[in-house]
Amino acid sequence: MTEPDDKATLHRYLKSAREALLWKLDGLSDYDIRRPMTPTGTNLLGLVKHVASVTDEYFGAVMGRPSGIVLPWFPKDPADEVPNADLWVPADESREFIVDLHHQVAVNTDATIEALDLDAVGHVPWWGDRGEVTLQWILVHVTSETHRHAGHADIIRELIDGAVGVREGMDNMWSEDSADYWERHRQQIEDAARTFR
Repeated sequence: MTEPDDKATLHRYLKSAREALLWKLDGLSDYDIRRPMTPTGTNLLGLVKHVASVTDEYFGAVMGRPSGIVLPWFPKDPADEVPNADLWVPADESREFIVDLHHQVAVNTDATIEALDLDAVGHVPWWGDRGEVTLQWILVHVTSETHRHAGHADIIRELIDGAVGVREGMDNMWSEDSADYWERHRQQIEDAARTFR
């Protein structure tokens, strides 16, 4: 067995998470990827936009390697900032624009990860006293956040059209061959919830 390459392992998990998140858009209409699916407005394209925005900040400015990508929803003057503007997509921002942003940020992120050692130091100004970080810390933080939002996207996609899965070609869902398995499974859980004492 060879020695593990910690940076390569962390990077692989980040790539896997961002690919899974983007995959959740496949095959859906522009309406379906934009529509709010929770009381707080969570939507698929907004999740992609948010993750790209956050990733750009952490692997760009925080690590001293700004991408130069303009994110208009993060104005230079904080007084002009609109709360949660990175979590939804106005009509004048296309799917292609957000997906392209996702890819541009990935290129800059990958370059930062390849260029720096895990112990390279960065600074997160909005973290206050604990703002001095390393690339390893940022890799873990952003990978965790990306997987968290990919999980949100899993649930939202299932609510929209019933599609499930970890990634293309792998649904990771056990079931019997019978067509009504999931309905029976869901009903079993509902019955247990209603009868719990």
